[in-house]
Parts: sequence; structure tokens; C-alpha cells
Amino acid sequence: MATIDLSPLYRSSIGFDRMARLLDAAMRSEGNSAGGYPPYNIEVIGENRYAITLAVAGFAEDELSIEVENGVLKVQGRKADETEERQYLHKGIGFRNFERKFNLADHVEVKGAKMENGLLTIGLEKIIPEAAKPKKISIGNSLNLLEKSEA
Repeated sequence: MATIDLSPLYRSSIGFDRMARLLDAAMRSEGNSAGGYPPYNIEVIGENRYAITLAVAGFAEDELSIEVENGVLKVQGRKADETEERQYLHKGIGFRNFERKFNLADHVEVKGAKMENGLLTIGLEKIIPEAAKPKKISIGNSLNLLEKSEA
């Protein structure tokens, strides 16, 4: 497994600890054998709006769950055990259980989900709070934080 040296990033950046964890997790999950199931798309559908679409043919809505915790979107599919016995000549449709995780950037919120024609689409939007928007800093004559106090 390859490692990435992020020390040049840390020399000029502050608060990118989460990015290092994301890169580490991505490197570890690359070898995951279930990495391709179910297939999915991630698309930009507008400014700060995204959609993740997963191909979940054969799953009913009550067999799927979507949850967000600590910036990670988790989609799970759990098939109920088949009650009727079937005899297949060929079984090419994978009705296997799955868990797919997506790391969300700061301020990205899940806005909803819909199921249509075997595709589960999850809508996401990046909502930038006022505190995170750029602000102009005026230059004054004095800054109390930098002045030495006499004790």
C-alpha cells in the first residue's frame, strides 16, 4: 500500500487534518472487493448542488437505509431472506447486501432521496454559513492581542 507525504501541505495550511484522514481512508478502501457494488454516479446538478445515484434494482424502499453521521453518508441495502425456493438456470442479478459510504465535505447536507426505476437518487447541497463566507478585515492602528501587557 502506498503512502502519501502530506508534510508540504502542513507547512502552509491549517486545519487539514480531516483531509489526511480522508486520503488515508480512500487508500485503504481502494482494495475493498465490494468497492464496485452497487454501481453509482456522482453528478453536479447546479451551483453547490449534487446528486448521488445508486443502481439498486431488486431492492424495495424498506430494504434500503440512508444515514449521515460525522460527515459520512452511509447507504445500506439488506435483502430479506427469500421465503420461496427458486431454481435458476442463470442468476446474474446480484441481490446481495451492501454498504456504501461517501465522505461529505463540510457544510454538505442531504436534502432528500427518491427511488425510481431501480435507481436510488440522493440529493445533496452545500450550504455555506455566514460565518464561513469571506469577510473583509479592516486595518487599524492598534491590535490589542499583539501588544505586550505589563504585569
